[in-house]
Amino acid sequence: MTTLEKAKLWLTATFDKETVDAVQLLIEGNSPDLEDSFYRSLEFGTGGMRGIMGVGTNRLNKYTLGQATQGLANYMLQQFAGEEIKVAIAYDVRNNSREFGKLVADVLTANGIKVLLFKNHRPTPELSFTVRDKKCNGGIVLTASHNPPEYNGYKVYWNDGAQIVPPHDEAIINEVYSVKFEDIKFEGNDDLIEWIGEEQDDIYIDACIENSSYQNVGKENLNIVFTSIHGTTYATVPGALEKAGFKKIDLVKEQMIPSGNFPTVDSPNPEEPAALEMAIDLAKITNADIVIGTDPDGDRLGIAVRNLEGEIQLLNGNQCNTILTYYILDQWKKKGKITGKEFIGSTIVTSDIFFDIAEKFGVDCKVGLTGFKWIGKMIRDFEGQEKFVCGGEESFGFMTGDFVRDKDSCGSIILACEIAAWCKANGKTMYEYLIEIYQETGMYYEGLVNLVRKGRDGAEEIQNMMKNFRENPPKQLAGSFVEEVKDFKEQTNFVVSENKKHVMDEIPKSNVLIYYTQDGTKVCVRPSGTEPKIKFYISVKQSLHSKEDFESTLTALEEKIEEVRKDLNLD
Repeated sequence: MTTLEKAKLWLTATFDKETVDAVQLLIEGNSPDLEDSFYRSLEFGTGGMRGIMGVGTNRLNKYTLGQATQGLANYMLQQFAGEEIKVAIAYDVRNNSREFGKLVADVLTANGIKVLLFKNHRPTPELSFTVRDKKCNGGIVLTASHNPPEYNGYKVYWNDGAQIVPPHDEAIINEVYSVKFEDIKFEGNDDLIEWIGEEQDDIYIDACIENSSYQNVGKENLNIVFTSIHGTTYATVPGALEKAGFKKIDLVKEQMIPSGNFPTVDSPNPEEPAALEMAIDLAKITNADIVIGTDPDGDRLGIAVRNLEGEIQLLNGNQCNTILTYYILDQWKKKGKITGKEFIGSTIVTSDIFFDIAEKFGVDCKVGLTGFKWIGKMIRDFEGQEKFVCGGEESFGFMTGDFVRDKDSCGSIILACEIAAWCKANGKTMYEYLIEIYQETGMYYEGLVNLVRKGRDGAEEIQNMMKNFRENPPKQLAGSFVEEVKDFKEQTNFVVSENKKHVMDEIPKSNVLIYYTQDGTKVCVRPSGTEPKIKFYISVKQSLHSKEDFESTLTALEEKIEEVRKDLNLD
């Protein structure tokens, strides 16, 4: 079926007048958007879906959301037959998120499912917490995380508060794709909606403080600058910090106004220094010790602290998580809580420093595929056998304890500020604390390269790039021979010195390649699951003997990353 033929199917009585008119306009105007809007169906992946808003099968709209929700409803009615089914729904600040939240609620209630719907924008981790707190069968959050303003998305959670994983994910996908647009039940029953308000914030914030606090040292003297970057955490983080005992909190007021257009930034992504520019400018005025920003749905956080020159510097995700993880395990050790049956969670694209930290403190480090749902699965799989301590991934996500089953900026921010306050009280900065950790573990440094390739042609180019890297792996990187090639799609680990492939099936299949060199350099290659890009995660390491050697070691590692980029032709 041609793209035009697919588009004409949306001119029938199944679709409302607004949709029909918009499709007709695309057809009559021979719009270039017609091809991208209809050439495929928007993928409902293993955690949900994310896409540009608009009409068409490859866009997020009333009908693609309705199809996803009807499929989910069908599956839940099978899984929980005879029970009262409850689903919690939250939504972020993005354009149409509130309307999409009510639309999704209507489809569920039309199928006889009770809905707990937030009255206003709330962070994704609060949704995860609420699923467990309210003993729901599942949860849904309308968000596109840190994507550009034209995007929105839909994430599905199961009754443990974590995003869906096997076997539920594939089963739900099958149900979604079997739903025809004319079969969607849109006529909701408001009697089955229970509205959730600010009272839930208090319960969630109390849990964040309880699970993220270890000592009360110097909190009254820490100068904090916080920005929600127009996102949902305007409703939770400032109050949580005050309740946790911090006294000096300055907010970037212009960015505390929720807006799906994110008017003061090019991208609402705390991974990018530009997103924290206004916060850093304020920090210079207030002489802040720490700057923190969160993404639109409040699960990721960016942290900036004062470096050795006293300038505010953004830490990368691995550095943030290194500090948080080391501190937590150190506190657990001092309190005698480590018995050898504890573990931390990480992902295959995250720094290997977490193996070193885990070994130092006598705990296990479990690794899963990219995405916090796999850390959530670890918690469920080992519940009652091993105790989960904390988990993180390089993309600025972290969670403390298992009360939330997704990355959680609120608890992580409380913890980060406690560490900053403790450091200041002891005459050092968080940056110096990180250097001390590197002296224990070796110094790791990372670089991330994103190659954006949009549209159908871009998707094909990314596929061809992955094919080439799979069939023609590099022989050397930065002067060190490649010793291992891990292919998570084929579930093999090729050891060059043995000229042999080993089976590697403990982690589910995924289109990811990892190269390890003899000197410990690590390169991960994977297509993004949510954006039109292919990602290259580069990690290098070297011993660090003293604080005085830090700058020279950092320079050497930065130069090594540039060599790797050149060897992979990423310039």
